[in-house]
Amino acid sequence: MEVLAKSADRNLLLELEGELDHHAAKDAICQIERAIDAALPKKLVLDMERVTFMDSSGIALILRARQKMDLLDGCLLVTNVPGQARRVLDAAGIGRLVTIR
Repeated sequence: MEVLAKSADRNLLLELEGELDHHAAKDAICQIERAIDAALPKKLVLDMERVTFMDSSGIALILRARQKMDLLDGCLLVTNVPGQARRVLDAAGIGRLVTIR
């Protein structure tokens, strides 16, 4: 799992690429937390367009990002979720907790 960060004007875009499973999630969560701590964004966008597979570990990653953004009084947007990952998120009802587009 690769996490690419782009930051401007207190907006942080994190592009996720690869498989988001229990092997990759811990490192990806650490990368995301470091990027948030460095940018202190008001808006975080998680772009999942290049995620090739996601299990329930992806749910933990998204909820951790939301928790970090809540501490900053910021917002989280999850975008470009591929079909397989979207089914995982929908089954867990994550759309009630975060904005998914």
